[in-house]
Amino acid sequence: MTDDTDVWKIASAADAARARAAAAGIVVAAGTPALDRARFLTSLSARLRNCLDQGGTWELRLLTGGTEHEGRLDVRLRPFDGGTAQNEPACEPVLSCPLPNPPAPGGRAGRPTSPSRALLSADEDTAAVLRLLDEQERLVQLHREELHQTNQGVLALHSDLEAAALAQRELLEAERSARAEVERARRLLNFLADASAAITSSLSPTEVLRRLTDLLVPEYAARLDVWLFDEEQGDEETGPVQEHSRAAVVAARTGRPQHAAAHPGNLPGTDDLPPAAMSPDRPLLAIPLITHRLLGVLTLIAPGPRFDADTCLMLVELGRRAGVALDNARRYEQHRDTAEALQRAQLTELPDPDGLLLAARYLPATQGMNIGGDWYDAFLQPDGSLLAVIGDVTGHGMHAAVVMGQLRTALRAYAVEDNSPAEILTRLHRMLRHLQPQLYATAMIARFRPGDPEVVWASAGHPPAVVRDADGSVRILDDAPGVMLGIPIAFTYADHVTRLPAGSSLVLYTDGLVERRAHGIDPGIERLRQALAGLSTPELEQDLDAAAEALLKPLMHDSERDDDVCLLLCHTVTYPAS
Repeated sequence: MTDDTDVWKIASAADAARARAAAAGIVVAAGTPALDRARFLTSLSARLRNCLDQGGTWELRLLTGGTEHEGRLDVRLRPFDGGTAQNEPACEPVLSCPLPNPPAPGGRAGRPTSPSRALLSADEDTAAVLRLLDEQERLVQLHREELHQTNQGVLALHSDLEAAALAQRELLEAERSARAEVERARRLLNFLADASAAITSSLSPTEVLRRLTDLLVPEYAARLDVWLFDEEQGDEETGPVQEHSRAAVVAARTGRPQHAAAHPGNLPGTDDLPPAAMSPDRPLLAIPLITHRLLGVLTLIAPGPRFDADTCLMLVELGRRAGVALDNARRYEQHRDTAEALQRAQLTELPDPDGLLLAARYLPATQGMNIGGDWYDAFLQPDGSLLAVIGDVTGHGMHAAVVMGQLRTALRAYAVEDNSPAEILTRLHRMLRHLQPQLYATAMIARFRPGDPEVVWASAGHPPAVVRDADGSVRILDDAPGVMLGIPIAFTYADHVTRLPAGSSLVLYTDGLVERRAHGIDPGIERLRQALAGLSTPELEQDLDAAAEALLKPLMHDSERDDDVCLLLCHTVTYPAS
């Protein structure tokens, strides 16, 4: 296939116009798109203007067809004289334009009849390009509007996301704050429960105040003062002052908690007052101690710049419970002192019979009410015999002490009639069943007769007596005892006889001496037996009181006792000849 070539000589603007018109005719006839035509013809016009500007005659070749140029139009420009134009490589295609419908081989594309017609055709191309540009501009505007809407949506989405994130942060912060408040409330409630248990477990007013101070200082109070109306507290342990703040005085007068500070605390259930002279820089909280009456005022100096509402509520409630604990402790002390005085009044002075040494010890319990129904007694009969008695009324406190006094008095009355130990216990049992049906007692009675090496004894549910013989051997009077006094059954007690020659000892005691909750009573009786075996006859006869102390020491090695202890030690000596 051969190339179709049009050759044009370009020496003037008219030549250039005709050549351009020929090229335009080819691309129009071939159906080249308007945009491609416009680009091609605009570039060709620029080349032609450049040739005219350089002057001379130029040769323009329009090449179509053939294998090399199939489907396009190539345009080459070169000087006509065979030389090379400036800035234009020779024999090189400088422009190309696609031809969708190439002309048939050997044919010629239709040419415009005149440059003016070609000019009009160029305007059509320009109009087509402008229409295309308008369309593209509309598309661009549409895309710009879509982009704007998208941007607005993205901004709105970002705003929503930011608002959601802020709301989530606020919810998380609120949850964190709520959890902190719950944890703080739980901690305050736990502290209140623990503190209440600590102050109510003691029955000593001094100990209650000491524990209250240890609990509150320094976490909840920088300093603590207690003003008790019945007495002025002023020891180093509780640290109260003699002069009281105005807030404490107002709390005592009104019975309402008072808060004194430079700024109102607005605490629940609390009145606000100006700052106190004793604490001008820190808030002061005065809490009345109220039970069935107003006992006093608890004054707290804040550990920091303020008291918060939850802590104030906890402190006011703790103050109320401290008032109850103090009132209970005071009532307990009053009952204890009365019962102890009553009980000690029942512990008579021991007689000094011929041929018999007596020593007694009484130790009140160190825990609980401290006063029980333990008692001992020893008294002479008209015939010269001596009754040694030891007993224990169940329970503690005033009632047990009163019943113990009743039993002691009744026992002495029954003994006047020269009854045997068993007969006395039988009558006591009958009396207690009728007078105190809900109260029981144990007792043991031993009768010593001058010059008689035998002792008659009887027991009502009491721990067995321990005997040390003159040769140093120790035995336990383990004959079966009778029932406890007051048990709701009819019972007659029996007398027992044991030898107790000169140089022998009889130990009567209550269960508080030998019984321990963790070990029972038998190990304690064995320790008492060993302690009695460790004493010699000279020790017993020279100082029986010291011997009684020696018996107590190994059994009372622990300082805490939850029961009373009574010990009556009887030692026989050679009866003087008449």
